[in-house]
Amino acid sequence: MERHDIIAIGGSLGSTAVLKRLLGGLPADLHASVFITTHMPTAGTGYLSEVLSGSSTLPVSQAVDGQPIQPGRVYVAPPDRHLLVIDGTLALGTGPRENMARPAIDPLFRSVALAYGSRAIGVILTGLLNDGASGLSAIKQRGGLGVVQHPLDAEAPDMPRAALESTEVDHVSPTEGMAALLTTLVGMPPGPAYPATPDLELEVAIAAGYWTKSDELRQIATPSTLTCPHCQGVLSEMKGSGPLRYRCQIGHGFTAEAVVSAQEESVGEAIRIAMRMMDERTQLVTRMAQEARQQGRIAVAELYEARAAEYSGYAATLRRAAALELRSAHRVTPQDV
Repeated sequence: MERHDIIAIGGSLGSTAVLKRLLGGLPADLHASVFITTHMPTAGTGYLSEVLSGSSTLPVSQAVDGQPIQPGRVYVAPPDRHLLVIDGTLALGTGPRENMARPAIDPLFRSVALAYGSRAIGVILTGLLNDGASGLSAIKQRGGLGVVQHPLDAEAPDMPRAALESTEVDHVSPTEGMAALLTTLVGMPPGPAYPATPDLELEVAIAAGYWTKSDELRQIATPSTLTCPHCQGVLSEMKGSGPLRYRCQIGHGFTAEAVVSAQEESVGEAIRIAMRMMDERTQLVTRMAQEARQQGRIAVAELYEARAAEYSGYAATLRRAAALELRSAHRVTPQDV
């Protein structure tokens, strides 16, 4: 009998503790394969599978490219690779970052939606921004189930809240009780699987490393006036349902919220670079003024001193802008986490 035997889980900030409790509550004879993607640094250690293994009733391992999928096992995405499920095996995608992350949650969810349709269960846990919302929508469109951690139970409620806003999910659950819920869902027969769309197939291919042709991108997206925060190429607005999303020709993917976040980071970095340049110019011109006075060139020294004061004023303005940006970030962070 077919069942919901594919569970894809995505999380970010605060998700490790939730995953440990969740995996510890699943039965050892669970007739399902579990796939986990969490946001991690590109040069991360990849120890998450070992951390989770100590709490899990099921065998946990870091995913290996080409590894056959087995029931009753947990597979964890490694650093700097998208975890995908293709033709009954694991694939570690080298495609571009999505929502500034690799591994990202959306590629995993889309791949299980494409491969398993209504047999898939997508689970969104605590995290910032809205990675996973689009992928969960893809699972639902194929007839699968959507489970979201209750935002009030999440350390960072952004991702659960975004999923709820983008998709009509099947269950909202706190950490306590989520393992029992998933166990029950695994035992239920799936409904009908709906056809996969061409854009779903293309986005899975992009995550795997496929280079998108211009005419292919135009079939699923419309060019916009925005630029990609990563490569400065043109961003195209994705067609279809789910959260507002964009892709560039290279394949970098962003939700609108992720574009805003990336742009804010770029602005902050630009302010810091400009501030450093103004400070260096102030020091250099001040030294030039001192040398001119020592040589008796008073008019030249006064010119340099005036320029140093001008640069110093610019630097002070930039420092105030940097401080305002920092205070703004601190005001947002407590609400987000």
